[in-house]
Parts: sequence; structure tokens; C-alpha cells
Amino acid sequence: MSITESQIVSDCKAGKYAPVYLLTGDENYFIDRVSDFLEAIVVPEENRDFDQSVLYGRDVEMRDVVALAQRYPMMSERQLVMVKEAQDIPTRDGAWDLLAKYLEHPQPQTVLVFCHRHKKLDKRSKAYKAIEKAGVVFEANPVAEAKLPLWISQFVKSNGYEVTEKVANLISEYVGSDLSKITNELSKVFVAEPKGTVIGDAVVERYIGISKDYNVFELQSAIARRDIEKCNRIVNNFAANPKANPIQMVLPMLYAFFVKVMAYIQDPAGVRVWPVADYQMASQNYTLPKLASCIKYLYDADLKSKGVNNSGSITDGELYKEMIFKIIH
Repeated sequence: MSITESQIVSDCKAGKYAPVYLLTGDENYFIDRVSDFLEAIVVPEENRDFDQSVLYGRDVEMRDVVALAQRYPMMSERQLVMVKEAQDIPTRDGAWDLLAKYLEHPQPQTVLVFCHRHKKLDKRSKAYKAIEKAGVVFEANPVAEAKLPLWISQFVKSNGYEVTEKVANLISEYVGSDLSKITNELSKVFVAEPKGTVIGDAVVERYIGISKDYNVFELQSAIARRDIEKCNRIVNNFAANPKANPIQMVLPMLYAFFVKVMAYIQDPAGVRVWPVADYQMASQNYTLPKLASCIKYLYDADLKSKGVNNSGSITDGELYKEMIFKIIH
């Protein structure tokens, strides 16, 4: 059966173990969390040399995995057999069918775990059906981009800290959707700052390196107010630090901003996402036809940044300045 991470943790802490776990999907972070938890709880630390086997799919055959699973533990109540990178287990000669056969009568004192990354085991296969019937399937799906700031806020809170809405959005946009990278960056804060700290602009700049003054959200806010001086300061910084603010990251975010402003103009009550104050300000300073023109300016800049109608002599910094001038004026 399919099950959540919290259910796995709750059951294992209560001493309820399935004979087999399939941890599968595209989000490695969640697979690692569950596999690390199982490694830490199934076999007592002092007995792991005897009753815990960690294998890698590229190095084993399924018959070897099954043979290990059929053994009895030596020192503990149960043994753990974990196969990492299980997607690399050879599939020739119906190898996975051997697992299905084993799961008809699994060794009751074995906890068998498969970490099947990047892709999912075929649900039509005998092996998948056998795992689903005899044990647990955990599907590690990526967090939707729109939900990343909320996920970051919840993760920070679970570690005893708080984070501002602006910073949660900054991290999701500048660090990206790789949850392992996000948590690694936040761990720098957790190590350096006491619990209860509110992670705001200054903290995220100090430990993660995202500028509190020169970022796409500050640019959006300046555009909303038609603050040409601040816009120029920010795009000059972007031009001087292209790796921190690549144009191919900034343009889609500005596009999303203008689209939300257009939606806000048409239905203010229908747009509740952060930063509403900027949408409200922009709605007072830009008409719908002007916003449509702004989107066209972004499109033109995107093409030029990719070499279309650009012999290579126009830098990203110059594209930023030309685009902002057209948007503001």
C-alpha cells in the first residue's frame, strides 16, 4: 500500500515494520529522509555490523538481495537489508520476478528496503504488485513550485525557527527547487543562530548570500512604484553580478509579476498571494495595455539574451537597462 512519511515514522516507532519498503520517485530528499530514518531505527547501533546490509543496485544482482533477505538476524530482533540506487539493479532474466517470488513468503524478521530514485518502478510489474501487497510503497514527489515557499516556512518552523514570507519566497526563487540544497543552505542558519530566530533579510544575506537589497523582489517593488532610481541601482548590481542574478531567472519572475498585476486589476479579491502590496501599487501605476507592452519588452529581452537579433555585442546588463527604461517610461 502507498503510505506517507509520517505514517512510516509512526508505525516504526510503534514497532510495526513492513517486510518490504519501496521508496520511489523524483524527489531524492524525501527518499533520503525515509531511508536515513529506517537505517537509524531498525537495527540497534551496536548490532549493525551483524544485522544491517547496505547495498547499491549497480553492484548486486536481485538473487543476492533475496538471499540476504532470507537470512535470519544474528544479534537483533530483526535485520535490515537496504538497496540504494535500486533502479540500477540489472533487469535481465526477469530479475525483479525473483523479488515477487520472495514476497509471497517474506522472512518475517527482515526489513527489506529499495531506494528507487529518479523514476518509478512499473506499476504493472509483478514486483511492484508484490511490494504493494506485502509491504509499503512511499512515493517521493517534488514539491510544486507554487508551494515551495510554504514548504520552506514549515521546514524552518519544524527546526525551531521562523522565516518571513519575503525570505521564504527569496530562497525558493534563488536557491531553486532542489530540497536538499535548500535544507543545506538553511542548515547554515540553524548552526549559527539560536532557536527562535526569525530568518529575515539580513540573516539570509549573511548566511545564504542572497542580497537583501539587490534581488528580483526588490526590483519588482521598485517597478511597481515606478522608482527609476532604485530600478537602475538594482539592474546595475545585476549587471555586475550576473551569476547571482542571471537574466534567464529574472525574466520569468518579472513575467509572472506582470501577469499577476493584470489579474489583480481585473479582480483584486482574487489575488491573495505575496506580495499583494506590490500588485496593488502597480495596478495604480500601470494600465492593462501598458502591462501588455511590458510583457512584450520581456519577450524581446529574452530573445536577445539567447542571441536572437543580437550579434553578441549587447550584454545582459545592457538588456536589463533597456528593458527597465521601456517598462518605467
